[in-house]
Amino acid sequence: MKKNVLTGFYTTILLLCSFIIVKGQETLIDTLHLEEVIITGTKIAVSCDYIPFTVSVIDKKEIEESSESALLPVLTERIPGMFVTERGVTGFGVATGAAGQITLRGIGSSPTTQVLVLLNGNPQYMGVFGHPLADAYVASDVERVEVIRGPASTLYGSNAMGGVINIITKEQQVDGYKINGRFSYGSYNTQKYMINGGYKKKGFNAFAGINHDQTNGHRDSSDFLITNGYLQLGYKINNHLNARVDFSLADFDATDPGMELGNAGNGIDILRGMGAFVFNNEYEKVKGSLRFFYNFGEHNISDGFHSIDNNYGLVIYEAFQLFKGNSITLGVDYKNYGGMAENVLAMNGAGIEFIDTSIYEIGGYAFIQQKFFSSLMINLGFRLEHHEMYGAEPVPSGGIAWRFTNKTVLKASVAKGFRSPTIRELYMWGTANKNLNPERVINYEASINQYLLRDKLSLEFTAFKTEGENLIKTTTVGTQTMFTNTGELSNWGVEFAASYSPTNLLEIYTNYSYINMENLVIATPEQQLFLSTKLNWKKVSFNLSFQGIFNLYLQTGQEQIKESYTLFNSHISYKVYKNFIFFIKGENLFNQNYQINYDYPMPGITAFVGLNVHIN
Repeated sequence: MKKNVLTGFYTTILLLCSFIIVKGQETLIDTLHLEEVIITGTKIAVSCDYIPFTVSVIDKKEIEESSESALLPVLTERIPGMFVTERGVTGFGVATGAAGQITLRGIGSSPTTQVLVLLNGNPQYMGVFGHPLADAYVASDVERVEVIRGPASTLYGSNAMGGVINIITKEQQVDGYKINGRFSYGSYNTQKYMINGGYKKKGFNAFAGINHDQTNGHRDSSDFLITNGYLQLGYKINNHLNARVDFSLADFDATDPGMELGNAGNGIDILRGMGAFVFNNEYEKVKGSLRFFYNFGEHNISDGFHSIDNNYGLVIYEAFQLFKGNSITLGVDYKNYGGMAENVLAMNGAGIEFIDTSIYEIGGYAFIQQKFFSSLMINLGFRLEHHEMYGAEPVPSGGIAWRFTNKTVLKASVAKGFRSPTIRELYMWGTANKNLNPERVINYEASINQYLLRDKLSLEFTAFKTEGENLIKTTTVGTQTMFTNTGELSNWGVEFAASYSPTNLLEIYTNYSYINMENLVIATPEQQLFLSTKLNWKKVSFNLSFQGIFNLYLQTGQEQIKESYTLFNSHISYKVYKNFIFFIKGENLFNQNYQINYDYPMPGITAFVGLNVHIN
């Protein structure tokens, strides 16, 4: 029965693809569509049409027009199959009642250890618990975001088994200076302040920004306060060599309001930081990078938990063009992560140390691209990862990208993904198991990109199937409950995205995803739909968006609890002067009652007013 359903499903996909191809040929014109260049899919700049993986790109315009201070809420609307949990008017937090969990196609885990977040290509996750912190990523410093929807462990190693989110920060592009500011005020005494700017002269460029958000929250004991700072300095040595340093710091305080009928939870005080040095080379037939990164943090929770962690490493890769149509990328990564965790209030105030250790991983990989007949690209990759605890892990991948016509691109790929067990899972607390092996998935996908109506309409349709094993779950062995490699995963689904700009006055964007999960995953909706319409008229810009979330799993197991809801949001801006833009923003306009984390009600109608300032 299951086989017949899947056969019918894939047959439907093929028929639909054939129909779109025919229609594309009917509307074909002589000029090519504007090819989007990305770096995340291969580590060097290449046309998105020649990468076999499914990649979504969110550009600076979309991010800035959202007037969001946090980055992840923008992505959860714009990326098919991606969902990010929230629990309030702003801020995510950690520990019990935390949000900011990321899932891609039903893969993410809790906390998020199966989706890799990168900042300018450098891994971002806590040394002890192995997950990123959503509050550390602010929208105003971001130039663009590239998201691989599916495993990318061949290039990026552990944690990339569900996908990769690469946050690419701004840098000053032209000589002179530029300053931007945004100030807004809204419901629940929510205040958001931002200022950033760049400077460039000859080979030197600099960019810096600072953000501050605070709110009383929509519930008792749900206050939140955060200050983020970012600095980037770059120098172009000559036409082939350049260097850059990055540094960011985020300091935030939050309170867990607790479940709706319970008592307030813990207070949280967190400091997170990141530093990186990058040296790039780019010649006609050779280009690559050498990167050193260092992430660090200190976490204090009012129940006595305290941790200091770090995650540092070296990334080296070089791409060679041996002959026309060929590219070979060779790379090696080294990562060392760990830290100390304790409870200073345990043992009647004497304290107890849970762990103070670190682990290293080293991996080498090769990724080959070969073009045939000027329209077909074959991609093959292989990685060998060595982990200090469990040894070697081979990671292959492969795919094709075929420009069937000037307006039609077909893609297909198969890729393995994996995630190494975290320090927490190996060593901390009673459920730890130092004999854990990595989690593994195999992903199969096919997609079609179609451009119509003189490139004013773009369509993307993707089908995927993911099988996983060795997932780390808590099980009872004898009388002891511990982590073991017993979990399995079997997901399949479809994703669709379309954008249409018939004139400069009107922009329409929509995406839809359906995920069928054999083993249910918390924080994953079965269906998602997003629709945004933007109208520009003289000095006024009006945006109305709709988000539909259907069968979002809040609890799984013996008692399954699902949530479905629809949200209408609006954003109106008016250009008071060429450098000053006033905006009004409304969210949940129909006052929908809903929750994303179990028994944590989300806010009703919220409204914000603000001012954007640009000085060149």
